This record gives sequence, C-alpha cells and structure tokens, in this order.
Amino acid sequence: MAAIAVTKERHVGETRVAATPDSVKKLIAMGFSVSVETGAGDAAACPDADYAAAGATVAKTAKAALEKADLVFKVREPSADEIKSLKSGALVCGQFNPHGDKALVAALAKAGVSAIEMTFVPRITRAQSMDVLSSQANLAGYRAVIEAAQAYGRAIPMMMTAAGTIAAAKVFVMGVGVAGLQAIATARRLGAVVTATDVRPATKEQVESLGAKFTAVEDEEFKNAQTAGGYAKEMSKEYQAKQAELVTAHIAKQDIVITTALIPGRPAPRLVTAAQVASMKPGSVLIDLAVEQGGNVEGAKAGEVVVTKNGVKIVGIANMAGQVAADASALYARNLVNFCALLVDKEGKFAPAWDDEILKAALLTKDGALVHTGLKG
Repeated sequence: MAAIAVTKERHVGETRVAATPDSVKKLIAMGFSVSVETGAGDAAACPDADYAAAGATVAKTAKAALEKADLVFKVREPSADEIKSLKSGALVCGQFNPHGDKALVAALAKAGVSAIEMTFVPRITRAQSMDVLSSQANLAGYRAVIEAAQAYGRAIPMMMTAAGTIAAAKVFVMGVGVAGLQAIATARRLGAVVTATDVRPATKEQVESLGAKFTAVEDEEFKNAQTAGGYAKEMSKEYQAKQAELVTAHIAKQDIVITTALIPGRPAPRLVTAAQVASMKPGSVLIDLAVEQGGNVEGAKAGEVVVTKNGVKIVGIANMAGQVAADASALYARNLVNFCALLVDKEGKFAPAWDDEILKAALLTKDGALVHTGLKG
C-alpha cells in the first residue's frame, strides 16, 4: 500500500491545505494510506478529528508524516526541513513557483525527489478535472469582488429610495481568464455596471454573454493574441500603448478596477500606471490579483492596502483564493485526487505513468535531475 503525506503549509500567509477529510476518503478507497500532520487543516476548517474519522493517521510532526511517504501533497513549496525528511524517490505534488524559485527545484532534485508542478498540468480536455489554476482562479475572481465591495465603502447596486437614487458602481475587469470571468459574473450579481478587457479575441463573446461590455483595441495583433494553450500572449509595446490610450479615459470613470493578467513564467504585465491610478476618484478601489508576480497595478504591494494621495485604494492581497480557504482547499484536493489516477496502475498499485502527456508536462525533477525542458538553461 502506497503512503500519502499531507503537511501544514509553511509558506507565509497560506491558509489552504492539500487534502480534506472528503478527499482522504477517496484516496483510501483508491488503495492509499494517508498521514496528515496535526493542525494541517485548521485554517481551512478541517480539524484533526475529521481526518481521523475519514481514516487518516494524524501525525504529531511533519517529519513523522513524511518519513514513509511515497507521495506528498502540498499547496505551496515544501520547507527545507520537509525536503530533508523526504525519502529518496518520493513524489511531491504542489505549486512550487519553479520559474521564480529555481533554488527550490535544485534542492528537490538533489534530494532525489520527483516533483510535480500542478500549475503545469496542460489545459487539455482530459486534464480539466486536474486543473488547479482554474479551480483556484475561479474562487480568486469571486473573492476579488467581495474584497472590492468591502474596501469601496459604498453600495454596489443602484438603489432607488425616497431620499434619492444611488447610482450603481462601475466595475472594470482587466484580464478575462477564469478569474476575470468569475469577477464579472459576481460583480453583475451584486448589481454593478461591468466592463472588461482582454487581449484575447475569444473573450469578447464570453464577456458579453455575462452581460458586461467589452473594451479593447481590436486590430490585427489583437486577433492573433492567444496561444494554442489558451493563454494570452505578451503584446507588443505598440499595442500596449494603443490599449493604454483607450482605457485611460475609461479607468478615470471607474469605481472599482480588478486586474487579473498573468503570463506563465513571466512577471505580471503592467496594466495600470500610476498616472491612471491618479486619475481615479477618491474612494475608488483597485484589486490586483497578480500582485504576487509583481502586480498589474503600479504601486501595488503584496500583503498591503496602499492608499494614494488622491484617496484611491490599491489592494494587494497575495493569496486571494486563500481568503476562502475551505472551498479552495476542497477544490484543490479534488484536483489532486483526480491526478492520482495517473499514479496507480489497474491493480491499484503505486506506479506513475511517466510516459503520460499530462505527467510529462508537469514533471520538474526525477532521479536526481531537473527534467523539465522549460526550466533548463
């Protein structure tokens, strides 16, 4: 019987956990034994007693949970002490920021550990149920609107009262991926007047289907601005200048701006300049969902709410999905359970299908070496 270990997240500010009592039941049904470090799920409303009731062993320390583990589930990167506790040949699944933390990847390789980067799971039909980027971004987009509403300090929907009418808040969503679409839908549910922009032409119809208005420079570059994998391409300086000119006047009229643009393996593109922030009305709010990767908004700081001289709030919550830790953990844990189908054979024995295209795309290290071609050189 292969052993799975789940430990506390030691990344600062991380509230999620990589397995829930419900996912533990599923893993045990697949033939795994599961060990969970005590307190691992506390911040995600998953107490030790629930893990024990689901059939997991609750270990007193991370070392005790990890020492016999064939497979380790993490939300973020393992700590140096955790890596030391792993047995050679163990397989670790998580979100490791491999482009930004190459030292961690090297440490995993040196320890003889096979590492799976869950954000590298390809966006193909067969892998949809394993797509952690989508599951977490969905909740991040929802929560961004809730955080914006709290920071805004005014009503979101139009309200007609005997004392007069309150106008609906104007919300502008920049970047229409999974997070952006959920932000649009949530803002619409709250009664906001919503506009959105993205460099990918396919998003226009999606935006309009949610009742929002699409705003973008629709030239030839725009028409070819999406990769085969569905990601946004980095746009030319010329296009960025034209787009900035278009949205500058628009931003000045907005009450809330939510930015969601990320390009895998690269710093977040700058979407909102300091001058554009300065053009906004006092009390306006910007939510930067890309703040951990450098931010889309000039002046945004991870983990801080920056209030500008003109009274505009720039909210830089570093782990937006973690603000709804229970649901985010449940979805992430289900992604990992689905991924486990690639790690067992027909008899239920632990036997990773190393030749499978999904596993190959997500594998960072194996047999003491860095194997992911995108990280070499």
